[in-house]
Amino acid sequence: MKDTNEMLLEFESRSQNESFARTVVAAFAAQLDPTIEELADIKTAVSEAVTNSIIHGYVDYVGIIRMKCIICENQLTVEISDTGAGIENITKAMEPLYTTRPELERSGMGFSFMEAFMDELSVNSQIGEGTTVRMKKRVGKTLVKKGEFSKENQNVR
Repeated sequence: MKDTNEMLLEFESRSQNESFARTVVAAFAAQLDPTIEELADIKTAVSEAVTNSIIHGYVDYVGIIRMKCIICENQLTVEISDTGAGIENITKAMEPLYTTRPELERSGMGFSFMEAFMDELSVNSQIGEGTTVRMKKRVGKTLVKKGEFSKENQNVR
């Protein structure tokens, strides 16, 4: 049986709840004993996903954002979902510097940051039904078979 743990949180799409979501995911991920860098990566990716739901999913009204976290062995999966506007063209939305809200001085780098800081990213969306962002990150030292070396074990000069 695999070592797993799950958490589910729902909160309103208010900007002050973005930092709340970051803190919750950090506390949940702490059981994996992540490095400071791993924790910062996770928090940044969650921040970007939650901000996308607030800014783009629920334009001009407050809705509910759902954050589900699953730990299975040394992997953290985070799903951020909303039932808001949805994304018309996911491929276009994931392009660096693309934003549908330039008047808010958005950088259009949210999905790029999620891809850079997490090991896997998938986005599912339907217009008028909402969006789900699923991110995965392996945390901690990787198990290495006897006689093999990982980057962490090598002495690089």
